[in-house]
Amino acid sequence: MPSAKPSVMRPVRDIAIVAFGQTDHLRSTDELSEVEMLMPVLHQVLASTGLKTSDIGFTCSGSSDYLAGRAFSFTMALDGVGAWPPISESHVEMDGAWALYEAWTKLLTGDADTALVYAYGKSSPGSVRDVLTRQLDPYYVAPLWPDSVALAALQAQALIDAGDTDEPALAGVASRSRQDASANSHAQVRGSVPQGDYVVRPLRTGDCPPIGDGAAAVILAAGERARELCERPAWIRGIDHRIEAHSLGVRDLTDSPSSRLAAERAGAFERPVDTAELHAPFTSQEVVLRKALKLGDDVSVNPSGGALAANPVMAAGLIRLGEAAARIHRGESDRALAHATSGPCLQQNLVAVLEGDA
Repeated sequence: MPSAKPSVMRPVRDIAIVAFGQTDHLRSTDELSEVEMLMPVLHQVLASTGLKTSDIGFTCSGSSDYLAGRAFSFTMALDGVGAWPPISESHVEMDGAWALYEAWTKLLTGDADTALVYAYGKSSPGSVRDVLTRQLDPYYVAPLWPDSVALAALQAQALIDAGDTDEPALAGVASRSRQDASANSHAQVRGSVPQGDYVVRPLRTGDCPPIGDGAAAVILAAGERARELCERPAWIRGIDHRIEAHSLGVRDLTDSPSSRLAAERAGAFERPVDTAELHAPFTSQEVVLRKALKLGDDVSVNPSGGALAANPVMAAGLIRLGEAAARIHRGESDRALAHATSGPCLQQNLVAVLEGDA
């Protein structure tokens, strides 16, 4: 018998993103600690809503100790939040998009009406390409030290061999993204950026994300509290995340079934979206995601420039949600899809559908 069609996950409580802030993303912030990098962003989102730290019901963060090079580094970042008197707080060793998911579930329980979510990453101190090998299969893959660009190049070559794209098309994705980033004052690279030499064939410099430092924060609120804090809240109508098999050898790298399933469960295919913020650090990954998420040419994809313009590790996914929400706040979008990924070759994927009031 055919399997039942997955049902759409309906939230039992209306929850919205009511504020979003981010740093200027820079190649290096040697003169700043994580706390000093975070504090202006935290102050920005609190000020935009008129909230104080004591008004926040739940705080959740996303970061990676591997980037910082020390255990429990996230506890130091709490100095920027103000954790005394004691607050209700949690942390995920992952992109901040998953911290937002945890905060969303917390608000669904009714235990809190507001949540502060933040994420940060400083990639500049070390080799992020090597650091990311620590997320690979520790027995068969990680000992070979294939870095993140080499694995993305395998995916890009698979797409080219399948006839789904070619090098000029990938260059077009890079060019469009960096041109769109011209309007984004926070982007690390923008405007006309040369495609450059091969990093790992078939990927050139322009096909890869810049290495840099940055942070982002959002505030979530439930029900009428959201309308009190924001003129046009970005309501999270659905959100879901799925994961591919860990072994790259058993996956079709030209497709992303986990993204498709997450989008279906989030309700993305019920009605068209007008905007999509995709966490695609490599040009080839945008090709995969456009197909998996059924995005036509009428959808504005990564109007912020996306991860090709700024890719602070552990914050880039949260930024996709924040950028989509900000367009709804400004009235530039009515229904937007936001996507975040983690792991090699789009291994883990989160999809959210955001809507503004009519």
